[in-house]
Amino acid sequence: MAAQRHYDELARQLSAFGAVKRDMARILPHDCPAGSAAVLALLKRYGDMRMSRMAELMAVDMSVASRHVAHTADRGWIERRPDPADRRSRILTLTAEGHAQMDELDARTTELLAERLSDWSDDEVNQLIALMTRLRDSFGDCRTTASRTPLPVAAQDSTPTTRTPA
Repeated sequence: MAAQRHYDELARQLSAFGAVKRDMARILPHDCPAGSAAVLALLKRYGDMRMSRMAELMAVDMSVASRHVAHTADRGWIERRPDPADRRSRILTLTAEGHAQMDELDARTTELLAERLSDWSDDEVNQLIALMTRLRDSFGDCRTTASRTPLPVAAQDSTPTTRTPA
């Protein structure tokens, strides 16, 4: 197990990672906010699905997923078709326009990453991918963390700690 100071630094770096996400969000087209991009990316990756599955994969409440889905449907990027197994449910499907939008998003993202990581080797990029995948796997479905056994609270120190971005 890593030393406490390593976990402190990791927490600080994860907090500062918001700057990377904001930079990536800046490249999105003005009519495609991050939530809509997530809907499109999930449909591209996993294929057609129900709204409940979309909310689960996004790790958000159904009402939040519904807003993002409505935005993408209003732009013609997805269709909401009746579920043949349950006519009360809808199946979300990427349209041709949605595939074109995803191609654009993929190109923009790839260009940004290639620019920002131009001094990284292929091995370093592969190592980052592997470690980020492992980190995500360690957290599992973030929506279930509330039901996990709480971690023990460390003895209170008289010196308050504050995490600041890197």
